[in-house]
Amino acid sequence: MNWKTTIWLALIPLMVSTTSHNCEFIFENAPFASCHASTIVELRNGDLLAAWFGGTWEGNPDVAIWCSRRSAGRWSAAIVLARESKAPTWNPVLFHTKDGRLWLYYKFGVGPRAWKAARKWSDDEGKSWSAPERLPAGIYGPIRAKPLVLEDGTVVSGSSTEGSLSWDVWIERSSDNGKTWKKVGPIGLLQHPYRSERSFSTPDEPYGIIQPSIVSLGGKHLRLYARSSSDIGRICVADSLDSGETWSQARSIDLPNPNSAIDALSLPNSEIVLIFNNSSTGRTPLNLAVSKDGEHFRIFSTLENTAGEYSYPAIILGKDGVLHVTYTWKRKRIRYVSLPLSEIPE
Repeated sequence: MNWKTTIWLALIPLMVSTTSHNCEFIFENAPFASCHASTIVELRNGDLLAAWFGGTWEGNPDVAIWCSRRSAGRWSAAIVLARESKAPTWNPVLFHTKDGRLWLYYKFGVGPRAWKAARKWSDDEGKSWSAPERLPAGIYGPIRAKPLVLEDGTVVSGSSTEGSLSWDVWIERSSDNGKTWKKVGPIGLLQHPYRSERSFSTPDEPYGIIQPSIVSLGGKHLRLYARSSSDIGRICVADSLDSGETWSQARSIDLPNPNSAIDALSLPNSEIVLIFNNSSTGRTPLNLAVSKDGEHFRIFSTLENTAGEYSYPAIILGKDGVLHVTYTWKRKRIRYVSLPLSEIPE
């Protein structure tokens, strides 16, 4: 690590500015002991729909996809949106394609090394849903973070696989509103210039990146931000200059990643907002940061900074100019935060 990087990382905690935001739990009590991996989408009438997986504990056969709708400032009671017989579900993702269809993608199976993908859709904004549909082998749809829907309707989705020795990122593109997908990748990882300072890394731990979140940097320039294994310990990025048809190798940037999910969003003024754990060792604190160039970020809000796990965030921009965020709160609840764009410092 060079001296410039050292100074930048040392200054990050000092650059956090105070912002005002509203936060609330989506539910206080629920018929499950544990929950994780939320997703959020804005509906056409301005309501919000959030989903997550919940059950006895991650990976147990009783884990299902649950959801709640926020209307008139209140969240509805949580209901089951998808359940698989004798198999746990994982990582729901809600999003609209350009034709207006609302999609739910999720995984099912004993774990990331063997899971498969399924999806449902709604043409009435979540009031009713199709039967589950299995995806072809090797196709997962958005693996955890929302996809990027381009102006022409092309869907560019971040995907990844988690092998016993390596993690690998792929891109899945759809030119028919999500009906079919084409795989691009895998996206290679540049030789890392240093190893993480963390002492708990082991030689047999998988190495690589997973769970990319994709944003537009203008024109045909797309960038993905990815979670990394602990031997890397930094958020990694890769670029496409042709709307996701081809990609550069991935490289790390000067933001830590404690082997935990992130999400990113491009704003109307071309700035990038990133939500991540500003730590190299644990899933707290949880922070929001902004960048003009997609490369160098300034933290402007700390959503959580106490002991515990605050992780797997999802972030969208509403039509009302408000950032809407959900994330795991200590594996017991899903917390919702709203923050107006005016609170993001210039």
